[in-house]
Amino acid sequence: MSLRYAMLGLLADRPASGYDLLQRFKVSLANVWSATQSQIYTELGKLADAALIAVSDEGPRGRKEYTITEAGLAELRHWLTDTRPKRVIRNETLLRVFFLGAVSHAEAADYLDGIAVRSGKAQVELLALKESVDWDDNDFSRYGRIAMEWGERFHAMNEEWARWATEQIPED
Repeated sequence: MSLRYAMLGLLADRPASGYDLLQRFKVSLANVWSATQSQIYTELGKLADAALIAVSDEGPRGRKEYTITEAGLAELRHWLTDTRPKRVIRNETLLRVFFLGAVSHAEAADYLDGIAVRSGKAQVELLALKESVDWDDNDFSRYGRIAMEWGERFHAMNEEWARWATEQIPED
């Protein structure tokens, strides 16, 4: 269901084609939400059928540009202000940590080191993305930077935690 609102949010910023939305997911929402091309185009059809978006321009080769409608903007605002996010309960990484006693100490340390390495790499990728974005003074950029800061802090915390956790494992 959140894909619907991610797309409405992107279209509230500015009109876009399905391809444009896919690129914006890769660049601006990669840290928060992912979507495949088929998911985006399927959701565009659903949003149009529900009159939450409308085709605002048609180009060559059937390219369609979509704009959020007043009903779509109302739906987005309702989701933002009147509903609460679902709490994520599942974390496969931590579930595996919980059961690391079933493997050798060296394998447990390797697993935790992998978390630290992946988190460090994710931080580097976010910093590169941050540098590549042409930030504006508009709301989309402002709140995008806030979301990106969360990602940076999240990955920094995961890396720090994984290094600490590795130190908690006794030698074999």
